[in-house]
Amino acid sequence: MKIQINTDKNISNSEEFQIWLTALISDELIRYADNITRLEVHLSSEDGSKSRTNNIKCMIEARLEGKQPIAVANNSDTNEKAVHGAVEKLKSSLETKQGRLNNH
Repeated sequence: MKIQINTDKNISNSEEFQIWLTALISDELIRYADNITRLEVHLSSEDGSKSRTNNIKCMIEARLEGKQPIAVANNSDTNEKAVHGAVEKLKSSLETKQGRLNNH
């Protein structure tokens, strides 16, 4: 599972942040690693440099082997909360998709 991280100019994309984000996503999605070929993570500040509530958006697109991609998004006050929320939404979507495939 390859993980690509993209940020806008208002979010620091340091090496430490990329390592943390890659480890978090890999650990949380280990159960689905065989089905996911690539993850694209997009972090952006919707209000630019202004400090407003829920202005950090994390969008994750999971490319699945032999299936249509799944995309989820989550907004929050911090990068960490936005990422955690998006990962939880992605896990839920993957679980639903896997359940549907097992039922057919």
